[in-house]
Amino acid sequence: MTKTPKASGKKAAAKAPETASNPVAPNPVERAGAAIERALVDPLTSALKRAGLRRAQKSAGEDVSASAKPAATGAGKPGLAISPLAVPFPLIPPIRGVEIATGRAGFYKHEREDLLLMRFAEGTSAAGVFTRHGVGSAPVDWCKRQLAASGGADVRALVVNAGCANSFTGKPGADAVRRVATAVGKRLDCRQRDVMMASTGVIGVILDDSKITARLPEVESRLTADAWAQAGRAIMTTDTFPKGAYATAVIDGVEVKIAGIAKGSGMIAPDMATMLAFVATDAAIAPAALQTLVSLYTRTTFNCVTVDGDRSTNDTLLLFATGQSGAPRISRPGDKRLADFRDKLEHVLLDLALQLVRDGEGATKFVKITVNGAESPASARKIARTIAESPLVKTAFAGEDANWGRIVMAVGRADEPVARERISVKFGDLYAARDGLVSPEYDEAKMSAYVKNQEFEVSVDVGVGKGSATVWTCDLTKQYVAINGDYRS
Repeated sequence: MTKTPKASGKKAAAKAPETASNPVAPNPVERAGAAIERALVDPLTSALKRAGLRRAQKSAGEDVSASAKPAATGAGKPGLAISPLAVPFPLIPPIRGVEIATGRAGFYKHEREDLLLMRFAEGTSAAGVFTRHGVGSAPVDWCKRQLAASGGADVRALVVNAGCANSFTGKPGADAVRRVATAVGKRLDCRQRDVMMASTGVIGVILDDSKITARLPEVESRLTADAWAQAGRAIMTTDTFPKGAYATAVIDGVEVKIAGIAKGSGMIAPDMATMLAFVATDAAIAPAALQTLVSLYTRTTFNCVTVDGDRSTNDTLLLFATGQSGAPRISRPGDKRLADFRDKLEHVLLDLALQLVRDGEGATKFVKITVNGAESPASARKIARTIAESPLVKTAFAGEDANWGRIVMAVGRADEPVARERISVKFGDLYAARDGLVSPEYDEAKMSAYVKNQEFEVSVDVGVGKGSATVWTCDLTKQYVAINGDYRS
């Protein structure tokens, strides 16, 4: 997660809210009124109030840890509970032509590794997709410039730090990236432009590159082919579990491997919401073909997930092909011999993207939203995204409320063509609305039971065409508010 630094100076401690004692029990009318009020108050409002109470208690010196969830031993930030939607890190074997090492540069006060170094075999091709944020970071600018200069040929190294985004840092930030690339190039005997860099953490803080360069000799000495899990942990910020994916494919009868890691928990939204993701394969693929593939499959993977609708300044997806598998070199992305590889690459990217949603800050629900019957796939994607990013929809998910009215609201708010009299809404296989009206099959009890699942699906048909799209999202809980209100990454 990428954040801005806190302003200096102490704020006056907030007073703990006073509680009035009233021994007189409310009458039935008052109880009914209170129940109605509770039902009408949006969950986000309640979450904000609870988060405010928690901060007030902390300021007053009260112990609020009793209600906290168990701390996650693998979390990027101490005290964060592991997401209930977490999945285990896969067993990733060595990828020929890839070496990995991690270390502690000291961007965090607590003891944790926050530095990743990857070395690639000579002749490695590289391609990337980056944030379209208007305030891109210095590392993003560096990677885009170097890939353009080299054409993605012979990229030899990647260095990643967590704890400082080096974004909105002007020339000093750019100079820091250049110095890191120069130092890495000298250590690994390659050119400055052959070094890629990525950062994540606090926005507006200039990278102290000396913290990285001072640790390079030690980190380089630990380079190994078998450290994917450590790499996944080193790049975490508010993540609660490391994210990895692995697959094998066949190119012209030769098996090739594809492996990747990603980080991201908040500030996740389409276009393009990788936060940070790094994928490597031992296939031999020309840089131009590699770029076509990563650009194409970003649209169906990382651009189809959202946690909170906020784009990061540092989003980076880099794909490296070392060419060490023994498979023939492929120059055209449409080459028939790449058919299996294309499928498996998309699988790895989607696996990583969905893990970002599973680790959404405070998430307790993993929701697949599909829109059919739209004017075009682009229209369907916009409608699905509008549903997925609606605070009212997401808080209904958090409250386990099958509130199809909020979904209809979001559909109309997308400003895309819809046929009101033909709109349908389903939770799983259960129709909430059909042909523009409440469904005759509507069963509140069944729908309420369905959305109590940790994972569920919502589908909408807008009745105007054949366009369809799927977006994955999570709920919006009080924990999201607490994390972003109380914690500065």
